[in-house]
Amino acid sequence: MKSVTHAPNKLKFSSIAVITFIALLCTSTSVLSLNPPPSGELEGAPNILLIVSDDLNTRIGPFMNVDKHTPHLDRLATQGVRFTRAYCQYPVCGPSRASFMSGLYPETNGVMNNNDLPGSYKKETPALANHPSMAGFFRENGYFTARVSKIYHMGVPGGIERGEPGGDEPDSWDYTYNVMAPETLTPGNLELLSPKNTHYGSNFARMIIPDYMEETQADYMAASQAIAILENRAGKIPEDGTNKQRMKKDAPFFLAVGFIRPHVPLIAPENCFAPYPENEVILPPLKIGENVPEKALQRQNEKVFGMSELQKRQTISAYMASVRFMDQQVGRLLDALERLKLRDETIVIFLSDHGYNLGEHDCWSKVSLWEGSVRAPLIIFVPGYENNYGTSCNTITELIDLYPTLTELCGFADREPAIIQGKSLAGYLNGKKQKDPDAYAYTVTYQGSDATLRTDQWRYTRWGENIEKGNEELYNHKNDPEEFVNLADNAGYQSVLKEMRNKFEQAREKARTGLK
Repeated sequence: MKSVTHAPNKLKFSSIAVITFIALLCTSTSVLSLNPPPSGELEGAPNILLIVSDDLNTRIGPFMNVDKHTPHLDRLATQGVRFTRAYCQYPVCGPSRASFMSGLYPETNGVMNNNDLPGSYKKETPALANHPSMAGFFRENGYFTARVSKIYHMGVPGGIERGEPGGDEPDSWDYTYNVMAPETLTPGNLELLSPKNTHYGSNFARMIIPDYMEETQADYMAASQAIAILENRAGKIPEDGTNKQRMKKDAPFFLAVGFIRPHVPLIAPENCFAPYPENEVILPPLKIGENVPEKALQRQNEKVFGMSELQKRQTISAYMASVRFMDQQVGRLLDALERLKLRDETIVIFLSDHGYNLGEHDCWSKVSLWEGSVRAPLIIFVPGYENNYGTSCNTITELIDLYPTLTELCGFADREPAIIQGKSLAGYLNGKKQKDPDAYAYTVTYQGSDATLRTDQWRYTRWGENIEKGNEELYNHKNDPEEFVNLADNAGYQSVLKEMRNKFEQAREKARTGLK
């Protein structure tokens, strides 16, 4: 039997037969108007379904050669555009989510930690009290807006186990649904896989549950509630009814659905574990450059987790199983859109809040500034743009670009808050815009003390406020995509280093001052 390979550039699972994916969604026969009248009349305006996964990296079918790992995301990718180089603005759940939902860099909106204060960025930065979130903007413009489960920060586990709203921004929604799920309280054998870390929100633990128990899990319940909302919005209102019915009965919807897997603890049904036997997992090579700053390696195994070789393989197996379970719930949502004949009226976005390291550079989890922890999956489907279905956009993009993208697609660009810092991706979706070689992505971590800048060819990272000896990294992604060779102290790259320092300072200034 061949091995399951977890390596930087390829993933293969011998347990799954290689097939050609041919199950495309039905071709659109009618196209909604993507430009509602400026008067505010919303007839013909598109619905929006925003699906957010938690701690998901790009080692999934739409972005890598991973056979039948995420068939439902593969299906969505065939009907949308994959943004292959999309980056979060902070590789931690709370700050990243507050960032893309506000359309602002973390240093602008003030959310630099996970917290469960209702109000999110409005609580952290009172000057933004009147700045609508992405969902709040659509609510103000007549949409029915709903949140299911985790969109802003919510403790996983903890908050989910208590059914709490976490650090939600309540002005965003007409309706919210907080899942109460068992998580670490799930009946079964919860195995701690990281002996040095016993905090179940940041350690590694797994549980394999019987298939019949899937309905008890947070993501299954979230998908079920989201489907119920879709039923509600698509249902025909009885002509002779006098009772109260749905809110904003004729309005388009903005439905945000948060799936918490593959966030730890890594809990999934047996059928999701089956394709990923732990004894077939091959760990990534422990290749670390000699001149890598020590702070870049803070998430190394022995410093944080203390996993054995077996526990590392078990962790990766459980992570992949959790991804598979989440993908199944995405499939349920896509099936509901089809069944309810909503697909041709609904923009669908899938993203994760950030990436995730699974042993690259011997680093694990999030927080780090490696490519694997700051790059996130992003897929956008827009009905009527058939010419670009199944294509990829390779331009460097940021998750904060999502806010202005949706305002433009829905015809509200002229009403967009002036402070929004992202750039619309609509041109890449309709094929009118080509690759932008000057685009960049800026990401911070550790409360903003450290940051990285990604351009088309380079990544520059600085650990600390100012330039000091040994606190910089420079990687050439053209020939070193896994970031193994730090060129910051290489005499032959000093002109590139100087240029990247300048671009870094400009990006940081924009993020800190709120400049457009």
